[in-house]
Amino acid sequence: MRKAAGLTNPVKPSTINDYLLTKVFVQEKDTTNPTDFTDVFSAPNEGRIIALDLGTKRLGVAVCDELQITVRPLFTLKRQGWKKLLVQIKDILAEYDARALVLGLPYNFDGTESEMSEEARRVARNFSLSLPIPVFLQDERMTSYDARGNLWKNGADKKEMLENIDSHAAAIILSDFLSRKAQTARNI
Repeated sequence: MRKAAGLTNPVKPSTINDYLLTKVFVQEKDTTNPTDFTDVFSAPNEGRIIALDLGTKRLGVAVCDELQITVRPLFTLKRQGWKKLLVQIKDILAEYDARALVLGLPYNFDGTESEMSEEARRVARNFSLSLPIPVFLQDERMTSYDARGNLWKNGADKKEMLENIDSHAAAIILSDFLSRKAQTARNI
């Protein structure tokens, strides 16, 4: 196999022409991230965690404090292609010195997975291969409804709700993740 800048060519060409026609490189990458994105045992016990509420058009962002006690919504981003999303999330993770990333996993009300569940798993897998921190999935059923209710109780108008619902849903996702993590630790 030929190596070039950490890349390998999976095809052994017999001639130079074959080589030029089959110059397909695959990145060699070992990841330390688990393949089970719901196992909270590998979550860090301290340090900030960023949570994302993934939507088809927007995504909400939230963060917890270093002791993982309080959670706050940050902002909402416009959903763009994978490369732009990765750059944005890397910047956010660096800015907040985050130790982990949590993504909402949308289930149907009956507990079955939806098309968006598959998308969330795909994005989580991509993040796990692209980031040096662990990536987790958290059940996000009802978080948007709860966020809308909380915003309404606090007097938000329709415009404020649309601007803030995704980041508040991300905060609920992160709060639920931290509660599940604490409950799991108590049950050990």
